[in-house]
Amino acid sequence: MPSAFGHFLVPLAMRLGAGARVMNWRLTAFCAASAALPDLDVVGFVFRVPYGSVWGHRGASHSLAAALLWALVSLTFTDRLGAKRMTVFVAVWIATTSHTLLDAFTNGGKGVALFWPYTAERFFFPFRPIQVSPIGARFFSERGLQVVGSEICWVGVPSLVLAVALVGWRMLRRRTEKFD
Repeated sequence: MPSAFGHFLVPLAMRLGAGARVMNWRLTAFCAASAALPDLDVVGFVFRVPYGSVWGHRGASHSLAAALLWALVSLTFTDRLGAKRMTVFVAVWIATTSHTLLDAFTNGGKGVALFWPYTAERFFFPFRPIQVSPIGARFFSERGLQVVGSEICWVGVPSLVLAVALVGWRMLRRRTEKFD
């Protein structure tokens, strides 16, 4: 998996790209937490849930169905998040789904149960450039620094490019609206 830092890059880029009026800091923080949410399944290690189990790490909690369910549940927080319902739904769904997709780009583990409950099969993308992150305190090591470098390259730069493109698109749209 990318580290929590890598997963937080997508919601931060979403905020930059969408702008503060659409995605305030409360929603951004909620999306950052949502982007890390699938990894709560690591608690299964404590209870000896096998890694390859549907309830193990990168199992059901990493599915597109779980991301969709969490986005729907998140609608109950719309008032507290101070954003429109559709904005909350889309932002949370993208943030949570990004976790699964980024994990499928890593070079370690057993893949993600992308299509659970339809199938418990684990998937990776054919191109897997993101270094898998060590879990727990082992993250704070030389290996952890390599992971951060990998994430800057393969998550940070694309996220920044997307955010800048969205900012440019917003500016162009505003400019053309002035002439209409």
